[in-house]
Amino acid sequence: MKTMKGPGLFLAQFAGDTAPFNSLDAIASWAADLGYKGVQIPTFDGRLFDLDKAASSKGYCDDIKGMLADKGVEVTELSTHLQGQLVAVHPAFNEAFDAFAPEAVHGNAAARTEWAIDQMKKAAVASRHFGLDTSVSFTGALAWPYLYPWPQRPAGLVETAFEELAKRWKPILDVYEEHGVDVCYEIHPGEDVFDGATFEMFLEQLDGHARCCINYDPSHFVLQQLDYLAFIDIYHERIKAYHVKDAEFNPDGRQGVYSGYQPWVQRAGRFRSLGDGQVDFAGIFSKLAAYDYDSWAVLEWECALKHPEVGAAEGAPFISDHIIKVTEHAFDDFAGGDSDPAKNRRMLGL
Repeated sequence: MKTMKGPGLFLAQFAGDTAPFNSLDAIASWAADLGYKGVQIPTFDGRLFDLDKAASSKGYCDDIKGMLADKGVEVTELSTHLQGQLVAVHPAFNEAFDAFAPEAVHGNAAARTEWAIDQMKKAAVASRHFGLDTSVSFTGALAWPYLYPWPQRPAGLVETAFEELAKRWKPILDVYEEHGVDVCYEIHPGEDVFDGATFEMFLEQLDGHARCCINYDPSHFVLQQLDYLAFIDIYHERIKAYHVKDAEFNPDGRQGVYSGYQPWVQRAGRFRSLGDGQVDFAGIFSKLAAYDYDSWAVLEWECALKHPEVGAAEGAPFISDHIIKVTEHAFDDFAGGDSDPAKNRRMLGL
């Protein structure tokens, strides 16, 4: 068995315009002081990272690795969540998602898609420059507006959406294959791949592409009321990244899974800081350890109530306390003996 790495911290929710959150050097020092051993870098935040430079210059990546090493941390993965989102956008969301892209491609869906695809391919090269085997992203969505089957969906609509989604992602995944890097998709509402069933549909259209993997985040499954422990049993071979994020679901007589368009604080399902929600992390860490998950446990903080700096400070010891240093031998080895085939046959009366 293998022991996972951690704690790591996804920096996206903490980046800002004031110190220590406005540069990778400063925010990494802050994270290290809290006890984090790794940082997941949002490649879409220019205050922290230059993806174009990382793809064209291994020296730039080596300098970052050295700077982080001096602080006692390392890169866990490169995140391309926003660029992945823009690989596939339904027209209903064009204006909203333009904010994720450079102003030069605003109002031009085709140009925005090409920009996102180019960004994804650059992230494959940059990941290899860092010596990383995994990255984390979103799939984007074409079918999401048709999630609920009313009005009745015409035959073939969803199938066509997934065919197109895979058509866009296959060349990207091939580049990741060339560089030996997995794309770990966060299974997330708002993406066409939001649960196990949709992941299987996507994977089937990709002909089981080896680089199509999962960034496991139980919080999104709590909000959907999906069995997040059974999910690990089913998909553990594809789980190559892990966002440690808590959530709670408290339905009442007024709202349930869809939460009535309410703001986050008032929703039946909402994200919480680690330990404040309903996720069975002891069960998750145990299952991942049993399946030899040896990558990172990375905090993604998105609490509706608690201050982010408090959540970050609490997150490092929480993850450290849950990581299971796996045993190197069975607990009852003291009572065992050497293998003796003849003795085994005698014990069985053979």
